Amino acid sequence: MKRIHVNTNSAGLVYKNGELKRTLTAGGYWLGFGEKMEVYDMSKTFIASVELDVLLLNEDFRGLVDVIEVKDNELVLVYQNGNFKQVLVAGKYAFWKGLNNYSFVRADLSDDESTALIDRNTLGKSQLSVHTRSFTVETYEKGLLMKDGKMERMLEPGTYTWWKNSTLIQVLKTDMRQLNMEIIGQEILTKDKAQLRINFTVQYKVTDVKKALLENKDFDKQLYVLIQLALRAFVGRMTFDELMEHKEKISEQVLADSSSKASGLGVELLNCGVKDIVLPGDVKEIMNQVLIAEKRAQANLITRREETASARSLLNTAKLMEDNAMLYKLKEMEYVEKIAEKINTISLSGSGQIVDQLKQIFVKS
Repeated sequence: MKRIHVNTNSAGLVYKNGELKRTLTAGGYWLGFGEKMEVYDMSKTFIASVELDVLLLNEDFRGLVDVIEVKDNELVLVYQNGNFKQVLVAGKYAFWKGLNNYSFVRADLSDDESTALIDRNTLGKSQLSVHTRSFTVETYEKGLLMKDGKMERMLEPGTYTWWKNSTLIQVLKTDMRQLNMEIIGQEILTKDKAQLRINFTVQYKVTDVKKALLENKDFDKQLYVLIQLALRAFVGRMTFDELMEHKEKISEQVLADSSSKASGLGVELLNCGVKDIVLPGDVKEIMNQVLIAEKRAQANLITRREETASARSLLNTAKLMEDNAMLYKLKEMEYVEKIAEKINTISLSGSGQIVDQLKQIFVKS
């Protein structure tokens, strides 16, 4: 015989020859010959050292525990005193009664949408994350929910969580903001066989999510090819000189030719334009020579125009002075004044005849 004591909030399971004989709660007891006791803290999760079904054959033990059985397609969330404690997968579990207040939430894994019945904070716990799959649709996005390859519904911005099960779930997303596409380094022959390299840019926006994601594969790549072909077709119809003279028509025509086709991709073209046109070296040199010749011709034209205007002005002045002696004299004095402004010192040599000549110039007769 052996005297044992079971503390408050504890339970003892007494075994003899591997068989549960009795269950003891707080108090003092005697153990008989061949009996052994396992003590369990009732504030903690019960973990049996033998098969639980064997223990449940004992009526006293059944009265001390709550038994939770979880099926293969289920999860059970355990809350202890109102707080999330743990997740139970398929199997049978026992929880001590009395000391803690346990509550249980059963989740059907075959129902993907049943996650909506569980608090989001709980779904974010690490114990649950291995049993769920989450997708986030950003504020600037829209998504399509696909289940087993079939579209289920449109997803607005937010975070979505589903149970992990045999259902294949995909979320297809696209950016709904204004987007930009660069079509760079397009080498194109004009109608007169001039080779150009054009860099083009396009602004667009997705307007029909289903068309863009379901009816078209890689809609952005298709849009690139669509714009590329429209650009090549238009440039190929124009000569080099026509293209240089009407560059603004490139974007207008490409936009007009591509808009209806882009709508079939679920896309609206907002704007497009030529960033630059790169000429081959020999063509660039010829263009520079043409430009220099044009500027020289313009300069010569301006010079001739100014010379003609100056000659016409002199002719008009001469005619006026011819008809008016006083005007002639005033003009003469104006030039004398200009000459005098340039003279600092006058040195004279020779006879007095020079002085008389100066008097005739500067003294009014």
